[in-house]
Amino acid sequence: MEHGKPAALSGRLGLNPVVIKLQAVVEVPGFDAASRPPWPVAEMAAGSWLELAADCTDRQIGLFVAALADVASPGGRDEVVDTLVAEECLIVPGGLRLTDTVTGMAVVPGCCAGLEDWRDWVRALDGESPWLGHDPGPVIEFADDGLRVWQKGDHGRPAGASVFVHRLELVDLLRSVHRDLVGFLAAVDAWAVRIGLAERGRALVEAVDRHFAITAALEVPRA
Repeated sequence: MEHGKPAALSGRLGLNPVVIKLQAVVEVPGFDAASRPPWPVAEMAAGSWLELAADCTDRQIGLFVAALADVASPGGRDEVVDTLVAEECLIVPGGLRLTDTVTGMAVVPGCCAGLEDWRDWVRALDGESPWLGHDPGPVIEFADDGLRVWQKGDHGRPAGASVFVHRLELVDLLRSVHRDLVGFLAAVDAWAVRIGLAERGRALVEAVDRHFAITAALEVPRA
């Protein structure tokens, strides 16, 4: 690393591999015999994290849609999609996962955090903490040049794993998340076509876009 230059910023300039990653993720639900989705899904452990990006497979996209439906809607494929499209408020456990690829430290969304709030991370650029969930209660400490995100808040005091992000790096990371989600939405559209959802597929994509604020412009504060 160039002397005096933070690792994350050096990585942005091509002097180091990517150090800090910010990814949109959803928590994988558990299935039982009575709640299997009406389409193929990726086999992932319940409670693990599904990363959302343009290169998701059909089975990973199917898993995302199943997580949206909470695999509890009665009926077959069309009925499940109709139920999703008719929902007044689509939510799904998840959010943004922050990872330092050098140390291996990662901060994941806490309990009750949702992907629907991913844009709240923009508030961190103005020194305001977004909702990161509870249990273990992730918290943010702010400094002049950036912020440190802790996985656990112990009675208001940070503890456990943490990842530091420079302010300028966070701007780029949020824009990268936005691109990933836009690419993922296009992949959902293509998946809906391939499984024959027709008009239902278009309505589903529009609902996902609307409830998770995907394609709208991402406004970030000026540096």
